[in-house]
Amino acid sequence: MSVIKRIDEARKAFANGDEPAASRAHSRDAIARAAEQHGGIGSQYLGEMVYGGLDGIITTFAVVSGVAGAQLGTPIILILGLANLLADGFSMAVGAYLSAKSEHEYYQKEREREAWEVEHFPDGERAELREVYLQRGYTDEEATQLVDIQSRDPKRWVDAMMVDELGMMKDESNPLVSGGVTLVAFVVAGAIPLLVYLLGLVISIPPQANFPLAIVLSGLALFSLGAAKVMVTKLNPIRSGLEMLVVGGLAAGVAYAVGALLKGIGS
Repeated sequence: MSVIKRIDEARKAFANGDEPAASRAHSRDAIARAAEQHGGIGSQYLGEMVYGGLDGIITTFAVVSGVAGAQLGTPIILILGLANLLADGFSMAVGAYLSAKSEHEYYQKEREREAWEVEHFPDGERAELREVYLQRGYTDEEATQLVDIQSRDPKRWVDAMMVDELGMMKDESNPLVSGGVTLVAFVVAGAIPLLVYLLGLVISIPPQANFPLAIVLSGLALFSLGAAKVMVTKLNPIRSGLEMLVVGGLAAGVAYAVGALLKGIGS
């Protein structure tokens, strides 16, 4: 049982008022097993997968809707849709990589500073940590004891300064993997609104059915990805799916309306 799975079980037990299940989730064996299995790519990059996919499908669906509203035909939809899909996917991947890389670099810089201060100004660092504990409601004696415990080991001391004083947790994710996961999720999900038009190149599909089928596929994908978002947010899956369906529908509706209003501008 992973840490995330154990926490999920505890959440479900609390929501259902199931005290025996909550007790099992908090047993020593469950906690020990979860600590041993902590980590994994699925948990570290889940956010990138879900949100990358949602961004991909919403932006591509909006492009398809705009072109369909302007009645420009399948070739234009494929050209603009694929160009947007690859360009925006690459842009998002680079953004995810640079964001994760910047966070790692900032964390490391702050950690180096804290390590230097612990080494050169230990009394001041003890006072800072003690003040943090006092502000959290610990008594003077308890705060002093906590500081004594944390400061016995330099690494643990720096860890405490990073978390307790600065509120910074180390991100174990790999920036390159974050960017790659975002790109794949964006492209795979974003290709769904174009799927009908791509299939139309190899099989016979009535032109008037293309956009309605794209709406149905995109709607199903939006709802599914919105529901899958609860793996990150822990909210109600039906509500989350409907919210994303509404957001995607509004974006597509605006794009369709703009395309319809401007359809004769180039003629």
